[in-house]
Amino acid sequence: MEGKQQNSFQKGCGMPDNATFMTNERWQAIINNDASYNHQFFYAVKSTRIFCKPSCKSRVPKKENVRIFLTAEQALQANFRPCKRCKPTNEELPDHEWIALVTEYIHNHFTKPLHLEALASIAHGSPYHLHRTFKKIKGITPAEYIQQVRLNAAKEYLTQTNKTITDISICVGIPNTPYFITLFKKQFGHTPAQYRKLQRFKRKKENQ
Repeated sequence: MEGKQQNSFQKGCGMPDNATFMTNERWQAIINNDASYNHQFFYAVKSTRIFCKPSCKSRVPKKENVRIFLTAEQALQANFRPCKRCKPTNEELPDHEWIALVTEYIHNHFTKPLHLEALASIAHGSPYHLHRTFKKIKGITPAEYIQQVRLNAAKEYLTQTNKTITDISICVGIPNTPYFITLFKKQFGHTPAQYRKLQRFKRKKENQ
């Protein structure tokens, strides 16, 4: 009944079928993992670019981040990728595509706390499988990759802004300043202050 009502509403309004409205009924189906809606619609999460069946057991997304599609094909055409957990297309998402989604999420959210369990939940997989697959594809663990992204961002702040070392450590998601300095020196061979001084000296010399 719900599916028929939506179709006729779309036709009457001339609305494209991939812009289907979220209804309270659909939202309740998502948060309750209601399998009886699996053949009526799919939902996609804009922050992760993943789409699922209503019955998916993954963490409930924020409602404002959800898009509704009537078919899996519509979600794929909108550049969403199928969930590893509920397999909405009944096929496995290739590992490299799955990890690409995870790395994109890391680059967009590295300033926030990121842990393996949270990443796995967001990526709709188990922590063990994510850790193993990520290392196979990228050659390093998720934690090492996150640290790498944060420290590279710190280099940009050091060369392009006058922010203090403490402010930069907070901005890149490593709020413990002494720990941030230790990590930075281990990675690049200089403390943040030394690195900034060295880069400014190089820039000054180039401009002479």
